[in-house]
Amino acid sequence: DDKLMEKFFEDPTSITEREILDALRAATIEGTIVPMVCGSSFKNKGVQTMLDLVMELLPSPLDKESINGTNPKTDEPISRKPSYDEPFAALAFKIATDPYVGRLAFTRAYSGVLEAGSYVLNTRSGNKERISRIFQMHANKQNPIEQLGAGDIGAVVGFKDIRTGDTLCAENAPIVLESMVFPDPVIGLAIEPKTQKDADKLGMALAKLAEEDPTFKVRYDEDTAQTVISGMGELHLEIIVDRLLREFKVECNQGAPQVNYKETITQTIEHREKYAKQSGGRGKFADIQIEIGPGDEGTEGLKFINDIFGGSIPKEFIPSVEKGFKEAMKTGVLAGYEVPSLKVRLFDGSYHQVDSDSFSFEQAAKFAFREACRKANPILLEPIMKLEVITPEENTGDVVGDLNRRRGMMEGMEMKNNANVIKAKVPLSEMFGYVTDLRTITSGRATSIMEFSHYAQAPNNITEQVVAKVKSKVKAD
Repeated sequence: DDKLMEKFFEDPTSITEREILDALRAATIEGTIVPMVCGSSFKNKGVQTMLDLVMELLPSPLDKESINGTNPKTDEPISRKPSYDEPFAALAFKIATDPYVGRLAFTRAYSGVLEAGSYVLNTRSGNKERISRIFQMHANKQNPIEQLGAGDIGAVVGFKDIRTGDTLCAENAPIVLESMVFPDPVIGLAIEPKTQKDADKLGMALAKLAEEDPTFKVRYDEDTAQTVISGMGELHLEIIVDRLLREFKVECNQGAPQVNYKETITQTIEHREKYAKQSGGRGKFADIQIEIGPGDEGTEGLKFINDIFGGSIPKEFIPSVEKGFKEAMKTGVLAGYEVPSLKVRLFDGSYHQVDSDSFSFEQAAKFAFREACRKANPILLEPIMKLEVITPEENTGDVVGDLNRRRGMMEGMEMKNNANVIKAKVPLSEMFGYVTDLRTITSGRATSIMEFSHYAQAPNNITEQVVAKVKSKVKAD
């Protein structure tokens, strides 16, 4: 700050605390400095100073002219100013469960005012939600307040269906604020309750945790009769299991972490599937001709093209064919993993006046999927993680050598504060226990950050190992 510089050279003692704080705030908002303070939450040292400086230095809602969103009816861009006079618009950024209050939705209000006991529109579901009470949160204490205004952060209670990332707004002025994108879980863990008493509480506890955390998923594996929890990494699942014990008093046994592989096909082929069953009385009959291939790059789910002309298959049976393929995609032909993307074109077939029904065409689609995918060169996809390791220079060679052993693909290296920052892409299956190994290699001086990047084709030897493991498990069961 030029004025402060002049004052400093003239008389340093004339500079006031207010002038320093104003200069710091201006530089923080411009993005030219990042304020840092020392402290320890464990001993509660420096926390009050940090909160005071948050209030003094960081931008207030009024420093941002407006928040941009879209009109859900017209998809046109609209904005809201941080004013009480604007229509209400807020973002639910966290769902939590309190033993006394119930489900809380932590909400940031960007414009307008929400009164306790009033209704808001959830633009994701299109439903109205009644907000019975509003709380100002102080750590684990809740102070009831009458309203939530522009710029405020609070927790709302009484809703039926609000999820993380939902936009809440005035019914007569709908807006969709930028929502959060949550990646699919990449690692699974089988868990089971230690006692029957825990079994009753486990389902309820997992449902609450899944509601709070969109990157955490729970499913029941019918093949192994196990409950499988999935998340973004080893640490994520360790914390979930710890919370089950600490917050919900549920003790669990857990299996080894399992990678969430996926499958896809690499060729486009034509296939004809005829489904016919006769067991006295009315039979079952469906006949479909399809072209099946990999989905377009960057797309998810099934792209179903109906090219039936001339009524070779009645219109009412077409949705059943699509449904059959959607269901079949949950279980691939290699090792039973999900097929995330597929393109199917239905172009011919036939039916029977009496024996054909929706169920027959759905079954024909499922059989067609399995037979066609086997011929279309199926491959296994494995999750690839983006890894960043910060290590002292003398340990760089050992760290890089270890990553090469783990099938890592180096993407670059740079110096930062007398340490090397190594960037790489590494398959998740090779990263179990990596933090412990990294500490051993570097005598505890290196740190790492890992996040999901993308799915890529697994090498043949890995595919063979995974398929053989699945087959041996099926035989054992």
